[in-house]
Formats: sequence, structure tokens, C-alpha cells
Amino acid sequence: MSAVQSDGKIHSNFNQMITATGRISSTEPNLQNIPIKLEQGREIRRAFEPENSDFYILTADYSQIELRVLAHISGDRNLIEAFVNGEDIHKRTASEVFNVPINEVTSIQRSRAKAINFGIVYGLSDFGLSQDLKISRKEAKEYIENYFARYTGVRKYLDDAIKQAKENGYVKTIFNRIRFIPEINSSNRNIRMLGERLAMNTPIQGSAADIIKIAMVNVYKKLNELGLKSRIILQVHDELVLEVHKDEIEEVKR
Repeated sequence: MSAVQSDGKIHSNFNQMITATGRISSTEPNLQNIPIKLEQGREIRRAFEPENSDFYILTADYSQIELRVLAHISGDRNLIEAFVNGEDIHKRTASEVFNVPINEVTSIQRSRAKAINFGIVYGLSDFGLSQDLKISRKEAKEYIENYFARYTGVRKYLDDAIKQAKENGYVKTIFNRIRFIPEINSSNRNIRMLGERLAMNTPIQGSAADIIKIAMVNVYKKLNELGLKSRIILQVHDELVLEVHKDEIEEVKR
């Protein structure tokens, strides 16, 4: 159970073996799920303070890590090119899907492309997209077809992921961590479709989880190696939160 420890701080429990994708979870209290969009959540966040005035709280996150992992695993040339060129990936997708010059992409088109980008690896259907964007199913189907016409490597990856999971009964992350997916060969259509979504998403989300864990170990080692006072205090999926001494800010940022 979490309680105020002898150092006067509340300590969460971090679990490595609970989530199926391999993400670390936080319980008692859950520090990974403090909302930022609601006023109540912003009020709660004000309660988090560094140890004293010599320290700051620093957050460092991987930008769009799951889409980058998708680009790596699928080998899709258009997706890789967008990241290599430092483009706004949602704007690029909007340009491709809606067939407009990138400098003419509207905020609504970008927002819709963002929903497609993040939904694709979760097995997003035309029905699901139409619900999310409040558009017709026909329109949603056209968006998804346009996406796969442009990102053919992604289409192939998703198809291959399902095929391999059906043959092997499991999928792997890029670090060869295995997740068994018995659902994929179920005679029940709904369960089977769940298995297909897990087969598509697990290598992406699981690899992202592996990467952040490796980063935690490397950052921890480096802080110790350099004899710094700064320390990791929290991990929120693709983000590390550190308590950093004011004299070490630039060094820890690097």
C-alpha cells in the first residue's frame, strides 16, 4: 500500500508485469493518469512540487514514438521520409489523404489525419472513424482507403502481423518480447477481431514500452555515472519525469 514514507513523500507502486503490452503501470496512487485537460486535473497537478527550491521538475518525452516505431517496423518509405525530414506527420498525412498541398492543409484536416494516424494501428474501422469524427461511414471509408493507398508499407505490415499471429499464436516486439494472442484463432468473430487488433498494435505499443524502459535504465546509469543530484521520479508511458537540481538543468536535458 502507498503511504507517506519517512522522507515525507507519497510513493506510488510501479508494476512491470500487469499490462499485457509491457507498459509500466502505477497504482496507489496512479500517478500516470492525472488529467491535464480538466480544471480539476490541473488543480491536482499543482500539488506536485520538487523537494525544495534548489530543484525543478523536468519532463522529457519521445515525440510520437508509436508512429515512429510503426515507420521502423513497416519500413514504409513515405512515413520514414516524413520523420527524416522533420515534417509535421499529421499535416503530411492530411496532405496525402485529402490530396491537397501540405501548405493548404486546414486545422480540421490535420485533426482528422491525426485520428487516422493513431487509429490505424488499433485496427480502426470505417465505422469507428465515422463515430470519432462525426462523419459519414462512406467518407470515413474513403479516408482509410486513401491512407493505405499512400502508406502501402503500413498496409502490408498490418496484414502480415495478423497472418503471423494466426500461424504462430503470438507476436513479438522489436526486442523479441513475446505476447501470446489465443483470441486470434477464436471461432467467435468479435473475439477474433479483438485478436487481430492486438496483433496489429502489440508490436508497436510493446516496442515503445521496451524503448522507454531501456531509456530509464540508461538515464539512471548516466545520472549516477556523472554523480548528479538529479533523479528520475516518474515514468508516464513515453515520458520521463525527473527532479533536477538547478545547477544540472542543461546537463540533464542533454
